[in-house]
Amino acid sequence: MGNSDSVAQVQSVDRAISVLEMLAQGEAGITEIAGELGVHKSTVSRLVSVLEARGLVEQLGERGKYAIGFGVVRLAGAATGRMDLTKLGQPVCQSLADSFGETVNIAVHDAGVAINITQARGSAAVSAVNWIGQRTPLHATSSGKVLLAFLPDAERKRLVSLPLDAYTEKTVVDGTRLLAELETVAEQGFAACFEELELGLHAVAVPVRGHRGEVVAAMSASGPSYRLSRQRVEEIVPAMSTAAADLSAQLGYFAG
Repeated sequence: MGNSDSVAQVQSVDRAISVLEMLAQGEAGITEIAGELGVHKSTVSRLVSVLEARGLVEQLGERGKYAIGFGVVRLAGAATGRMDLTKLGQPVCQSLADSFGETVNIAVHDAGVAINITQARGSAAVSAVNWIGQRTPLHATSSGKVLLAFLPDAERKRLVSLPLDAYTEKTVVDGTRLLAELETVAEQGFAACFEELELGLHAVAVPVRGHRGEVVAAMSASGPSYRLSRQRVEEIVPAMSTAAADLSAQLGYFAG
């Protein structure tokens, strides 16, 4: 019974996507959609009503044809924004990586972790680690701390109140201490991590803003502690902030 229910649900999802793909080609009525999909009109009516409730399709006039709704534009905008960030961010990362000799990444927040979407390696980068697509903890990385610091207050406190894993003896796992550090990150506009994810690894990150001024990503430089010292971190922050501002401008944000 349960299995047949799940099969039916998957079939409904598949049909709903077919409806969206069909309407992407142009307006259509219930009868027309039913004929195209080879299903009963009542099935199409149910699917369309759910899609309409979610703003993914809209009815043109009373009992008229259906068309793609603005909800699809919202979904597409989120995907386009992330793709723009990857495409526009790559040369910015490469320029910094060439300048510093270290690895430079861009990460975004996704369901409580930081996901790296862009990476460039400098000439001095000893590690061949590919961070693209990797999920890293928010509390133990410089990118993660930037992403946490600029979240809405309630969401930041919720994430910090969860159990925090210790990756090294230097990882900050006390929520109160972490919140205090995040306040400083928001004030100074950068976050640093000294051996908090891996022993011997230092990193520093700055925020990247979207067109509305919201922090959409963090750009980080990471390298071995003997080379990316605390002093070196302070030295490279201005160049990183300038590069992040340039990238933010390309994404439509201009600081006042």
